[in-house]
Amino acid sequence: MALMVSQLLSQSGIAFGTSGARGLVSDFSNNNCAAFTQAFIEVMRQGFVFDRIALGIDNRPSSPQLAAACAGMARACGVQVDYYGVVPTPALAFKAMQDKIPAVMVTGSHIPFDRNGLKFYRPDGEISKADEQAIGSVCSRLADYEPELPPCSDAAATAYMTRYLQAFPARCLQGKHIGVYEHSSAGRDIYRPLFEQLGARVTPLERTDTFVPVDTEAVSEQDQQKARAWSARFGFDAIFSTDGDGDRPLIADEQGQWLRGDIVGLLCAKALGIGRLAVPVSCNTAIETCGAFSQVVRTRIGSPYVIAAFDAWQGAAESYAGFEANGGFILGSPLQLASGALAALPTRDALLPVLALLLAAGSQPLSALSAQLPQRFTASDRLQQVPVTRSKALLAQAQAAPQQLLSTLGLSGMQVVRLDNTDGLRLTLSNGDILHLRPSGNAPELRCYVESGHPQRAAALVSEVLSRLKAELVQA
Repeated sequence: MALMVSQLLSQSGIAFGTSGARGLVSDFSNNNCAAFTQAFIEVMRQGFVFDRIALGIDNRPSSPQLAAACAGMARACGVQVDYYGVVPTPALAFKAMQDKIPAVMVTGSHIPFDRNGLKFYRPDGEISKADEQAIGSVCSRLADYEPELPPCSDAAATAYMTRYLQAFPARCLQGKHIGVYEHSSAGRDIYRPLFEQLGARVTPLERTDTFVPVDTEAVSEQDQQKARAWSARFGFDAIFSTDGDGDRPLIADEQGQWLRGDIVGLLCAKALGIGRLAVPVSCNTAIETCGAFSQVVRTRIGSPYVIAAFDAWQGAAESYAGFEANGGFILGSPLQLASGALAALPTRDALLPVLALLLAAGSQPLSALSAQLPQRFTASDRLQQVPVTRSKALLAQAQAAPQQLLSTLGLSGMQVVRLDNTDGLRLTLSNGDILHLRPSGNAPELRCYVESGHPQRAAALVSEVLSRLKAELVQA
């Protein structure tokens, strides 16, 4: 009996979220990976002419097997595969855009170890939500294929490094001491040589062969303690790390304090002189109140929504960009920097923010940059293993009766002065605090974001809200 692509995809247990198709490793059978690849190629052929695709992976143990199935199906579709092995997602995307070919990145990013995913790129950047729907609707018979990886090339990693070496001044990081928290990041073999070629002294930290699911929006207490200890021991100017696939930065200042991703994005955009910004609704309101940008558009959470906002700015004289609360910076328009041109890279990138911040700081400590911003502080965390259906039901109840939610959360003394349901439920309270709850688009998690005028208040409120929500969900 012939296997149909659409049937395989609908029954796979794998779904598109805020960034790519994600699911349990056990769901990513050879046939399911092949079906996604065949559907992707068929959809891309409707708008582009190509005879090759680019393919990369992260350091998860399951990723090579998934990639082999993808590569086998690409060949069965008459498409050659440029395989770049373990490489950061933005490096793969950049090389594919240079070559004007589609790309597939096998990565689960920051999600738990028992999961993985596929990210898809058109020759001109990330696929859209419309592309995702088209991929899921392909009705072809699954082609015959043999899973096999081709030889690996380092051309994507080299092109990614060259992008920054040509755009930033030679030896511009002279005198900086940077700690690189390598863990299992897909870019860990790129960051040290790049920083060193730009003049920095680099100390590698805690490289591991065991996959570590670093989430830049919910930095563990253990990683917070590590950063403070490393800074005290080595006297770093900054510590740099990323999530698993290297598209979200994690940057600590000279005190070992990890900077929030939306603050990193804001500082990067200011340093680059960006004119217009698109950011998710969950980002810090200092973006508007700092007065650095001519226009700020708020979107749903997820890079496809941020990138979609760029459509209205095509051909604009002003530069434009976006970023997410996780720190991934999305350069929508090309820039002319003092030392060279920087091509647009419309996907999340971790390297541009750290380079921009270090240069903007100059001889100042990195903490001085954030101290110059309006003092609004964000904190976030998540409840894991919460089914999306349960999260959505809770938020539907809360939207119908927001004051009742505040009472449940121990905030009965507050009033809701603004309700925003752009993505999840975002409540602005009478004391100026902002509380935002939403189901994760990538995993069975309920995320909580808080913004306040005091950092301790933001952190404490996230902890209290999640504690009360956990008790509420247990009782339900």
